Amino acid sequence: MSCPHCWQRIRMSTLPLLMWQILGAWAAERNARRSGYDRGVTVPGLILTGGRSSRMGQPKALLPVDARDSFVSRLVRTLREAGVDDVVVVAAGDGPVDAIRRALAAAPPEPRIILNPDPSRGQLSSLLTGLDALDRPGLDALLVTLVDIPLVGVSTVRALLEAYARTRAPIVRPIRRRDSAHGHPVVFDRSVFEALRDADPQAGAKPVVRALEAAIENVPVDDSGAFVDIDTPEAYRRVFGRPAPASLAPR
Repeated sequence: MSCPHCWQRIRMSTLPLLMWQILGAWAAERNARRSGYDRGVTVPGLILTGGRSSRMGQPKALLPVDARDSFVSRLVRTLREAGVDDVVVVAAGDGPVDAIRRALAAAPPEPRIILNPDPSRGQLSSLLTGLDALDRPGLDALLVTLVDIPLVGVSTVRALLEAYARTRAPIVRPIRRRDSAHGHPVVFDRSVFEALRDADPQAGAKPVVRALEAAIENVPVDDSGAFVDIDTPEAYRRVFGRPAPASLAPR
């Protein structure tokens, strides 16, 4: 959407009730928090690493991007360079937490690591674990990204933050300019938090996103890294031109 008020012109009869409930909360909070253009927003970053990496066969967070960075340390570095000061990593409570902490030494200072006690509940459980750790008065939104997508560029993250500050849309996400594919990270306004908490754990956040489709602020980018999901050995080889290393830590 090109302006923060355009959603008001959409016919109610065409939209699901969930969308209107969220949009009502979003509009009320937006009007209370801002008048005019305001870039002074509080948007921490959340990196989800709590999956089982069953298709990769080893923890994706620890895979190397280059001689300096692993997937997780590259993402931490990218978010910070884009202006995200508060970065949290969600890891599986029974996963390679010590190895992840060592990998994060490449991107000092070490971000907070929050443990998901039961990652078998699905990806949404990791998102909510991080959300509950970060949610506080004064928080405007949450920027969420997946460790599977380590090559997103600093410019893309900055563009998302700027678009959110300008529009206060309920969801802000990158879309590939040439074909409108959706990528990561995704910014969730705090008015969406309760809908995420109420979502079906098996379905995850997708139904919430679909319900708000008409109000999403899509940010066109040419950054291929925002759309490259590296979750199999074949994908790793295709992207980096080399095989994934032998397992770096016990799963």
